Amino acid sequence: MNSVKKPADRLIKKYPNRRLYDTQTSSYITLVDVKQLVLENEVFMVVDAKTSDDLTRAILLQIILEEESNGSPMFSSEALSQIIRYYGHAMQGMMGNYLEKNIQAFIDIQNQLTSNSKGMYEGKPFSPEMWTQFMNVQGPMMQGITSNYIEQSKNLFVQMQEQMQNQTKSMFGAFPFNPLDPSNKK
Repeated sequence: MNSVKKPADRLIKKYPNRRLYDTQTSSYITLVDVKQLVLENEVFMVVDAKTSDDLTRAILLQIILEEESNGSPMFSSEALSQIIRYYGHAMQGMMGNYLEKNIQAFIDIQNQLTSNSKGMYEGKPFSPEMWTQFMNVQGPMMQGITSNYIEQSKNLFVQMQEQMQNQTKSMFGAFPFNPLDPSNKK
């Protein structure tokens, strides 16, 4: 992944008894508290108290597991199976990058919709009629945003294919034959 990590503003230590200690507040916290930090866009890092190993991803995955187990899951069994199939696959790194960029594109669309709707209804909750009116006004803009998203997604996929082709060419380029040459028929 090409994302640049910001230094953690907050350090959370995980002890062998599975307790999490927030060094900023000098108190023990739960996964629910860590989830709240995520929701508040707080930058933090979770480390093993003994080894100082970075456990942030493991804690975030644990939160996702709990969220998936409660209420309405975000991922279907098929989607999870597809993701699992990419582990150990030559495209694993590219797939992670592809998913990350698509999630960011989705967030950008959501932020754009939110900013476009601010002040339209003076803080009133959206009724079905208000939502219909909002969507009628936003329809053309939504079409433009989603077509940009689809174009971005397509470009990312094409980029993944090109990277895979280049990797294949570099792997087989040392052999005395060119397997990608259509005139090389046997």
